[in-house]
Amino acid sequence: MQIINSVKKFLVSEDGPTAVEYAVMLALIVIVCLTAVQAIGTNAAAKFQNVADTLAT
Repeated sequence: MQIINSVKKFLVSEDGPTAVEYAVMLALIVIVCLTAVQAIGTNAAAKFQNVADTLAT
């Protein structure tokens, strides 16, 4: 019964929507960071391959 009352209070309070908004923002930030790291990694790999090819010739 205590858990049900706690859930009701959480759903009625303003903290619930705020927590959801923060979770959505955090998810978007994580997605942007992962995309940026992937792009940087791809570009770095291409640069290293160019350097390796240059040194090999």
